[in-house]
Parts: sequence; C-alpha cells; structure tokens
Amino acid sequence: MFATCLFCHANLGANEAIEHFPVGRRLAFDAAKGRLWVVCKACERWNLTPLEERWEAIEECEKAFSETRLRVSTEHVGLAKLREGSILIRIGDPQRPEMAAWRYGDQFHRRRRKHLLMLAGGTAAVGGYLIAGPMMGLIGGGGINLINLPNLVLSQRTIARVTVKESVLKLNASMLASVRLRSRGADGYSIEVPHRPLARTHFWNESKSYVVLKGDEAVTAARQLLPRINKSGGSASTISDAVEVLEANSSPDRLLARLATTSEKKGWGSFDVFGSNAGGPGVRIKSIPAPLRLALEMSLHEADERRALEGELSILEDRWREAEEIAAISDDMFVSPRVTSMLKKLRGESE
Repeated sequence: MFATCLFCHANLGANEAIEHFPVGRRLAFDAAKGRLWVVCKACERWNLTPLEERWEAIEECEKAFSETRLRVSTEHVGLAKLREGSILIRIGDPQRPEMAAWRYGDQFHRRRRKHLLMLAGGTAAVGGYLIAGPMMGLIGGGGINLINLPNLVLSQRTIARVTVKESVLKLNASMLASVRLRSRGADGYSIEVPHRPLARTHFWNESKSYVVLKGDEAVTAARQLLPRINKSGGSASTISDAVEVLEANSSPDRLLARLATTSEKKGWGSFDVFGSNAGGPGVRIKSIPAPLRLALEMSLHEADERRALEGELSILEDRWREAEEIAAISDDMFVSPRVTSMLKKLRGESE
C-alpha cells in the first residue's frame, strides 16, 4: 500500500476510520463506478488508488458517510467530516464542470493564495529592510548583496524533476521558466527541457543541458512540470475558462499540438518565441495564457486516470513506486552541508 502523493511526493497521512484503506486524511469515492482517491493535503490533488481491494474500502466509506451528521451535500457531491477528523467526499453523478470544480478548484485556489501570500511576504520583507537598513547601517557596501544572498541560494535549488528513460532530469526555477513547447508541423509538437548537467559537483554551477522530448516522453514531461509552472493557480473565472477549454479538448496530445501551433501564430511571449538554445522556434510554456495551461494540466491528470481505469493499473502502480523513491531522495543531493544549514536558518528551522 502506497503512502506518498503521486504529484508532490508528500506523505498522504493516515486515517483510523477506513479499516481496508488506512491511508490519507481526505478520501473521495464514487461507489457506482468503483473509484477511490486520496486527496493530498499538501497539494490538493487527487491520487487514484490502484488497489484491487478498493471495493471493501468504498463500502466502508459509504457506510461512514451515511452515518455521520457532519455533512453537506449537493445533488451530486457530498462532503462529510468523520468523528476522528478524516474527511470523505462522496461523488454521485455530476456533470463534468461540477466535477472539475470539486477536483481542481481547491488545488488551484490554494496555489493562488499561497502565491499571493509569498509575493506579499517578499514585498514586506524588502520594504522593511529598505526602511530599517539605513537606521541599522546595513545599506551601503555589502548591504544589497545581503538581500540577494538568500535569493541566490534558493534559486539554485532543484524544484522540479522529469523522468526520461532511466534518468531523472533536475530543474531549478530559471530552467523551469525556460521550458519550451514547439510545433513540428502536421499537428506535431515537442517539448524542450533545460536541466542541470547529470555530472554536477557545485550548487552554483550555472551550466545547462538541453533535451528535446517527443511523443510519450513529452507528455510525461508536461505532466510532471505543469503543476510547478502553474504554481500561481487561478481565480474562479480562470478555472471556469479552463474547464471550457477542457470540454472542447479532452485529449492532452491534441491540446498540446494545438497550443504549440497557436502559440507561435499568436506570438505568446514573443520575446522568447525565437532563440531556443536547442535550435528552432518555440514558446515558453509559462507564457501561454493561464486558462490554457490549467486546462492542459487537468487534461493530463484525467488521461492518466483513463489509462488506469482501462486496466493499465501496473502503470499507476509504477508511478506510486517512483513517487515514493523520489520522496526518499534529498532535494539537493549536490548541495554541501554548509549550504543546507544556511537554508534551514533562512527558513527559521532548527538544525
């Protein structure tokens, strides 16, 4: 039984209410279709379970849901909080927009709130420094460099990974922002991914390697990178627009091809449509309008589940194993203990 989020690799926690499935503090289930998800507390994404024994767990969820009084329900979706603190989401037969709002609304709103709080916190910190700096004698000389030092260190951290064959490509913030989608004609596309050199010894090494991915590898890369690229989430209207795009383009492969062609024609992010280091035109995925990026992330997520529900459970199980292996690896295996100690102090963590 797996206990790690497929997407952010955080621990999913445990519950004491569902004997046949003690993983997760928030479970969603569809008794009619036999589906059970664990909702990650850290990133709000829904992890479809690949367990053949899920029917017993679903029956327990249905029983626990019906017995609790702490519940709210619409015609198709219900929410219940159990006595021991776990939360159950019961899915009936919702239309796609309603289901998408439940599945993706929380995570995109959560990302948006977190992003806005980080922006406000950063602005307040810099403002406070600029006001207090002259009084404390910090501005002047190395004072400005003191402001930039945490950003310099944090900017080098690995924040995203892409699995390509037997290798794991690691990207920092600037590399993630430079991931490009390119049209290859006849509705084709490729994704260019800058990453750290596989043989890297110093965390301050700015050199990059590039790989151009096509077909299934490009889809895999998009699935792994889009949640990081879409870290600012979206407002209710943006999510609504994304659901409309998803309705018209349910296939991620077709949507990627359309976005590759449309982005170059419309010149989204025109300052970086040309100049790709690996050769050829392209547009940064980050420059594509938010509703389209969010729709693509939704489409990739749902495509994964369709494959699993069609009987390819071994693929989903491999993903769970991969998530747990990655969760056990340090984010910055090449960073020295001294830098790790500095990062902990900057975050206010104890040694």
